Amino acid sequence: MKFLKEIFLNKFFYYAMSIIAFGFCVGFFFPIMFQISQLALFGLIIFTLVDFILLFSVKKTISGEREVNDKLSNSDKNIVKLKITNHFPFRIRFNILDEIPEQFQIFDFKMKGFLSSKKERILDYDLTPHERGIYKFGDTNVFVLSPLRILQRKVILKTEKQIKVYPSFLRLNQYSLKNFRAHVDELGSKKVRRIGHSMEFEQIKNYVRGDDIRTINWKSTAKHKKLMINQYVDEKSQQIYCAIDKGRVMKMPFNELTLLDYAVNASLVLSNVVLQNQDRAGIFTFSGQLENLVKAERRTNQLQKILESLYGIQTNFMESDFGKLYKTIKHKITQRGLIVLFTNFESMDALHRQLPYLLGINKNHLLLVVFFRNTELEDYLDKPTEKENPYETSIIEKFIYEKEQIVRELNKYGIQTILTRPEDLNVNTINKYLEIKSKGMI
Repeated sequence: MKFLKEIFLNKFFYYAMSIIAFGFCVGFFFPIMFQISQLALFGLIIFTLVDFILLFSVKKTISGEREVNDKLSNSDKNIVKLKITNHFPFRIRFNILDEIPEQFQIFDFKMKGFLSSKKERILDYDLTPHERGIYKFGDTNVFVLSPLRILQRKVILKTEKQIKVYPSFLRLNQYSLKNFRAHVDELGSKKVRRIGHSMEFEQIKNYVRGDDIRTINWKSTAKHKKLMINQYVDEKSQQIYCAIDKGRVMKMPFNELTLLDYAVNASLVLSNVVLQNQDRAGIFTFSGQLENLVKAERRTNQLQKILESLYGIQTNFMESDFGKLYKTIKHKITQRGLIVLFTNFESMDALHRQLPYLLGINKNHLLLVVFFRNTELEDYLDKPTEKENPYETSIIEKFIYEKEQIVRELNKYGIQTILTRPEDLNVNTINKYLEIKSKGMI
């Protein structure tokens, strides 16, 4: 019978049965307690039958749905709403067990409350995914208790749904070009001072106090018999590519996200700023070969194309082939632009193996190498300990120092670099892009 799968005993029933059983035991010594326990057992049976009738005498019990976006944003809080309606003719108490995707590893999720007859209630909770991919929500299980609270009726709401978790698109507004400087001030990061101008000419205009006298157009000044200057604007429609290393070095986790996920999120944020700045944004990934190429363009759907391309990127646990990367870039990306390379170097030996290829890329493009501080080691070094191990300390200091050496080595050959903590990647990458644009380096 179907109701047998839907009916559960509440903890009140077990408490009552325990007290009655204790009463029967005491009844061996005090006969009056035996009679009282018999009456209590009879009363419990009557109340249980009444509770059963209350819960199962109605056909329409609980209805509801789960409201969740088809796309969730990785590493951000995403709101999930549960809407339930009580069709029982009395006020109920409910316990909700929502079947959350297994990736969250939450197995004790519960929501409790009361709901009056014929009323609707909306409950919400947030989920923060830490990996991209397909997530599957199951059904919503509602356990209903009548005012007697002896039995529970299980009502299953068919709310099964598959959703996709994309790179962190909820942060696009936070890191938009318009709001970026306010965001930088809030974080206390260094603001970029714009210097000079690019070589893209806009117009000739009258000189006003404060204009750069180096831009005076003497030919036009002689013709109009008053000071005239050339006005320049930032050069637009330059191509900016984000290149993401999919090798095993990017599998390292920090704060529940891998370096690859940090790079993917930063690529989406930077591409949004690039497009708002009227430049052309593109991306590609590499390991054994160049993949997921989205050509640098400035179309209205460009950001969506980049988002879809970034969605399924995963590491392949192999060492990346920078030589093949150099050859592919040389043949497929012929126009000079900025290439923001997200990778990681842990030692000078690792850098020197790839340095010839980085120099080759930098010869035809402006190369910006972005790699990461090992924050786990830095935090361990800053943490006070009762017994300090000189050997461990010296090894950790060597690793940290080598990171700084890598920056100096790349700068020596004219390659732009960012050495950043993973959590500061978005701000530092956008800052560097704006600095490069302000200096007219592309």
